[in-house]
Amino acid sequence: MSELESVTSITVEPSPTILLAEDDPVTRMLMTRFLKKAGYEVDAVANGSEALDKMTKRYYPVLVTDWEMPEMDGVALCQAVRNMQLDGYVYALLLTARDSKEHIIAGLEAGADDYLVKPVHEPELIARLNAGRRILNLEQSLRAANQRNRILSITDALTGAYNRRYLMEQLPRELERCRRYAYPLSVLMCDIDHFKQINDVRGHAAGDDVLQQFAARAQKSIRTNSDWVARYGGEEFLIVLPETAHEGALYVAEKIRMLISGTPFATRTGDARVTASFGVASTGSHGPDITLKVDALIRTADECLYRSKQGGRDRTSGHEIAVTHALLAHG
Repeated sequence: MSELESVTSITVEPSPTILLAEDDPVTRMLMTRFLKKAGYEVDAVANGSEALDKMTKRYYPVLVTDWEMPEMDGVALCQAVRNMQLDGYVYALLLTARDSKEHIIAGLEAGADDYLVKPVHEPELIARLNAGRRILNLEQSLRAANQRNRILSITDALTGAYNRRYLMEQLPRELERCRRYAYPLSVLMCDIDHFKQINDVRGHAAGDDVLQQFAARAQKSIRTNSDWVARYGGEEFLIVLPETAHEGALYVAEKIRMLISGTPFATRTGDARVTASFGVASTGSHGPDITLKVDALIRTADECLYRSKQGGRDRTSGHEIAVTHALLAHG
């Protein structure tokens, strides 16, 4: 599960990098020197346009900007930053000589988090930045918690594979993407042979061991950046292979099948020989037919799996869904 293995959150540094936008060169130099002395990394630019360009190339947790600047002023910069899709929250501190309540309100409504009247008192600036760091740390913690909760909601707790909820949400998207770009799509329906016997003879704990290791072996056999594994139910798994034509999907199924049967599974009641049967359903090499639906794709894989089990198990059967097949199935 590539997404499960790459659950990352934005790390707020002990001293977050500051993007300083100040058009006066002397003030810019003095503030840069002071902030660096206070332990911050600083990138300084002369106007809002340059700052916005920097923001598109790198995530800056803190923005300190003058209000009055050529090309793009601080208020416009704050508004633009709030409309960007960034890797994390940006704490924006607006500096200006304007000190009326109307100006303060305008700056805050534009997206600034705080407001400091020039000339800047250095201890006050550090105090405001410290407050900003607390906000950033809180936002980072909430983001990480939300990400963890999301992963839990789409993950099978036992095997670490995606769950059926994720499968039924994501597979239609994969189908539509492959249809749009004329890429083939294949799915493998996998079933552990005689799994009930494993539970009956060795116990359900040993059965859980087999399920976990099956998912792990399957995951190691596919591409981590595009393919994914979902637990379909019980001892059945569905493996989704975007941009994979039928011949390639058969190869992957056989690779996993031999990996399963070739090495015993270590369970808490001793090693167990395990085999699995596979059903492979693929679209044509130029992508899914416009009438093909997810349920037909899964049903075809399930029918192929049934053929494998009827044929003696521990084997792979497959079918490439032609345009006419899809039309008949849904016509």
